[in-house]
Amino acid sequence: MYWYENDVRQLEANHTNEAHDPELIFYGSSSVRLWHSLELDFKDRKVANLGFGGSTLAACVWFFERIMTGFNPGALIVYAGDNDLGDGRNPEEIFIFFQQMMVKATLRFGDMPCYFISLKPSLSRWHMADKFMYTNNLIEGEIIKCQNNWKFIDVFKKMLDKSGQPKAEYYTEDGLHLSAQGYQLWKEIIQNAFLQT
Repeated sequence: MYWYENDVRQLEANHTNEAHDPELIFYGSSSVRLWHSLELDFKDRKVANLGFGGSTLAACVWFFERIMTGFNPGALIVYAGDNDLGDGRNPEEIFIFFQQMMVKATLRFGDMPCYFISLKPSLSRWHMADKFMYTNNLIEGEIIKCQNNWKFIDVFKKMLDKSGQPKAEYYTEDGLHLSAQGYQLWKEIIQNAFLQT
């Protein structure tokens, strides 16, 4: 995990210089880190972007205590796991990392509302779509079974076209990261999830 150290130290330094506690913490991989319009998209709430590039769900679990030190948010929104599959891990491993994330979040924040954004489909990893869907099913099933403070936000289905393929306009040229249209869709889906809780 040492290759994430510089990014994690930067997040720690940024928090030291912040003067407010955010209402919403967005935590996870580059899909979070590159959400440059995040504050504008959720302008009615104070937000903190705690994404670090290339991170896996395993890394998010590993660094959780360090990155969350000193924060007292109203809710936690997590997106990670995409890169774990891209690195060759299997869905069952990612499911275990998610269970560990639930434990760490409870220890740190109690029963504060937490949201897991489903793994997204992407053009560049579409050959692994079955693994992505299976991972999402495992995590959503765990959230339903536990009936606790976690909610599952499904972005996967809404990023597909009528033929069941990822919509190209939601991605940048690399076919992996989100475009402005992709983030607009996520914003709408997430805000709708807030309204339902």
